[in-house]
Amino acid sequence: MKKNLFVLLTMVFALSLVMANGKSDSKGDTAAAAAPAEKSVTLVYAEVNPMDSIVGQTGAKFKEEVERLSKGTVMIDIQANGVLGAEHDVLDAMLGGGGTIDMARISAFALTTYGGEKSMLLSIPYTFAGRDHFWNFADSDLAAEFLMEPHENGTGIRGLFYGEEGFRHFFGTKPLNSIKDMAGLKVRISTDPIAQGMVTGVGADPTQVSYNELYSALQSGVVDAAEQPIANYKSKAFNEVAPYMILDGHTLGAIQVIITDEAWDGLSAAQQDAITEAGKIASKFNRELSEGAEKDVLKQLAAEGAVVVEVKDVAPWQAACADVIKKASASNPALYQQILDMQ
Repeated sequence: MKKNLFVLLTMVFALSLVMANGKSDSKGDTAAAAAPAEKSVTLVYAEVNPMDSIVGQTGAKFKEEVERLSKGTVMIDIQANGVLGAEHDVLDAMLGGGGTIDMARISAFALTTYGGEKSMLLSIPYTFAGRDHFWNFADSDLAAEFLMEPHENGTGIRGLFYGEEGFRHFFGTKPLNSIKDMAGLKVRISTDPIAQGMVTGVGADPTQVSYNELYSALQSGVVDAAEQPIANYKSKAFNEVAPYMILDGHTLGAIQVIITDEAWDGLSAAQQDAITEAGKIASKFNRELSEGAEKDVLKQLAAEGAVVVEVKDVAPWQAACADVIKKASASNPALYQQILDMQ
């Protein structure tokens, strides 16, 4: 009897140990699932322009804030000067997957054929009356909708924040005093249909040349003219070979910083929050930097002998682009009107 009682007590004790251990392991598993270890990551960020440009400095500010707010768990590796290719090369690499490029600063219009059909509206000539008009849009709920459009279309990228690099203007190797001087010029332009339509509208000939080869193309006469924001015109030293610029302000150089869904999904919630907050800070920094930098650059250009002509009446330019404006806004007329009404 005593022997049977001893065996029974032993079994009860053993069972209680098993149950206790099971509860302990269960709690441990639950805790581990609720709070996974945060991984440190380095995200490769592509930039076509030099680091001393407006967009380069904006990228540097974004990097600084991401690394600060994430407490160093997210590092940004900026590859500038187009070493990772032109914007379409970068976008192709990002959409192709594989993680070779995680983030990029791109022109908003570059997204037109990459799941950003709404972004096309931003590249329509003479949409924005001034910088304040653009920032009214960039700070609106509508802008957030535009940023997420590629992701929602299943493209595999999403926008983080907007910025700008100033209005884009024509410049060339020959004097540009009015729209009449654009007639017959070979103008380097992107493959964007709206940009090509604009150049055709002002009487010039759209010509394809790689951005990295533009300086030599202007120097050799392959093209007569091109268009860029003032700061880019100076930072790439285009004024050395094409010293004539006319400030027609056909489009506002809207930019986005984008990230692949693959890279975004690999971050913890805290890291995502750090990137989102850093984007807000960088966007504000960009706004303050751009206008001041442009004024300084204009002074430098004048000192270096560039001939800069201000356009006092854009009506002839707008009239010349009427067809491309109508065609480009036809698919989203109500949405385009919303942007116009933000002036």
